[in-house]
Amino acid sequence: MERISNADMSKYTSFKAGGCADEMVIVDTPEELLEVLIELNSKADPYIMLGNGTNTLVKDSGYHGTVVKLGDSFNKVKVEGERVTAGGGALLSVIAKVALGESLTGFEFAGGIPGSVGGAIFMNAGAYGGEMKDIVETVTLAKKDGSGVVTVKGEDMDFGYRHSVLEETGDIVLSVTYKLAKGDRQEIQSTMSELTQKRNEKQPVQYPSAGSFFKRPEGHFAGKLVQDAGLKGLTVGGAQVSQLHSGFVINVGGATATDIIDLMHVVQDTVEDKFGVRLEPEVRIIGN
Repeated sequence: MERISNADMSKYTSFKAGGCADEMVIVDTPEELLEVLIELNSKADPYIMLGNGTNTLVKDSGYHGTVVKLGDSFNKVKVEGERVTAGGGALLSVIAKVALGESLTGFEFAGGIPGSVGGAIFMNAGAYGGEMKDIVETVTLAKKDGSGVVTVKGEDMDFGYRHSVLEETGDIVLSVTYKLAKGDRQEIQSTMSELTQKRNEKQPVQYPSAGSFFKRPEGHFAGKLVQDAGLKGLTVGGAQVSQLHSGFVINVGGATATDIIDLMHVVQDTVEDKFGVRLEPEVRIIGN
């Protein structure tokens, strides 16, 4: 277990912006995680779990609490037949490569999502018509209060659009078993290459961001609303609505968390004024 005081969250989040957390604890085993959860709950100290930091922004004022992060021992990926079991800290891109190596199909859509298993399950991450809920067989969780470990079936995770039961329970993903299917390796490779090319052509992958910034409002596409409101390229400080894809807010250089949040508010207000739709951030904004 490692404890870091005044952890600079710009180093742990994909936006490369934001303030410090009072403390970060990196745990290496499920037992250490349960121990930390019991300690934090007994003191009633605020805490958050952080995965790969690809969907989180910490305000410049920082986070007066503890950030708990899974260590490298939670990055393992194991294949048994058509099942792939991955630790909560494993990157989706790594799992996609492992699945490809075993000629397993079903995970291609997730290969370009720049997150870890825990965060992907928490928000039922998806892309190109696929979602975590389509392939999750079981999820092994640490109870929020540190009382123990449970395994839950995928159908009991209440997966919805960018939602899972974990938003209500606060339980923490230790590992996930995905049920895939045998496929043709060349076809899997071809699909992955095609999706990667699509992503690189249409998304500003060369800039720090948190992927799609806003949730898709019912009956609309967030990026189209932002573009139709004339906001493509709008810049506040070092934060910009991407000129390549209006659904992305990017750090074009030296952006603060405040720049990003101020730009978010301008976009929300303008889109609401023009189209009567209030965009909600998909990104988790943490802080005081």
